[in-house]
Amino acid sequence: MQRYTTKRRLVLVIGLGVGVGLVGCSREEVQEKQSVGKAEHNTAHGQESGGHEHKPGAHGGAIVEIGEDSYHAEALLDAEGRVRVFMLGSDETRIKELRDQALTSYIKGDGETEAVSVELRGERQDGDSEGMVSQFVGELPANLRGKSLTVTVPNLPIDGERFRVSFRLEAGGESHGSNAVAMAPQEERTLYLTPGGKYTQEDIDRNGATVPSVKFQGVLTEHDDNPQVGDRICPISKTKANEKFAWVIGGEVYTFCCPPCIDEYVAKAKEKPDELKPADSFVKQ
Repeated sequence: MQRYTTKRRLVLVIGLGVGVGLVGCSREEVQEKQSVGKAEHNTAHGQESGGHEHKPGAHGGAIVEIGEDSYHAEALLDAEGRVRVFMLGSDETRIKELRDQALTSYIKGDGETEAVSVELRGERQDGDSEGMVSQFVGELPANLRGKSLTVTVPNLPIDGERFRVSFRLEAGGESHGSNAVAMAPQEERTLYLTPGGKYTQEDIDRNGATVPSVKFQGVLTEHDDNPQVGDRICPISKTKANEKFAWVIGGEVYTFCCPPCIDEYVAKAKEKPDELKPADSFVKQ
């Protein structure tokens, strides 16, 4: 099957420079704390300063440090021009749930004189507890798309404390965000960003509202034709699956040997949903 490729010249990326302040519960006592992103920290203090490498965001966004590594978030723009903030714990591989609520953010485009207020609404992910959410979503105004932006959430309540979080969205360079997706081939965007059959809107959201040519850009494909007993195998090729090439289909996480096989299985989920087998059935016997 044909592999999707495209050149990206102007796309939007989440900057790694982050400023975070902690607002105490008392109005009389406000403690200011500063934290910076990984790249800025290493430049200022060197590798021996005690900083650590943040893991790549699972949805292709940038990891934002909150409260000197007490918490983290993954910030990105999805294919529809929405800001998504996924809440994470001190270990950024762990999901952090907050009370379901709306957060006020202020977004200022470079060259603009005033920031625009954008509401970030709580949106449940699969597995979130009742009344709790682990992501917040807001619609980016059309006049700010394509610009370098500063996004500030002045009052983010976590575990009885309140944090002021700011991060940059830089124009230019490579991205896993909305502009990169918009530049993907129309056929690929139609396949992956429209639900059908057993491929649902929830699946699309859990996959980060992206496409394989963007999500797996730069990931090398290595086929192993001799899977061992107990190994996960690709639903299409039956060769050993690569855990890097995972995709949610029908509410289950399937792993594949390469992106073209994901194309084929998503198409099958939409066109022949009754022929899908459970993800855990693809194991070498």
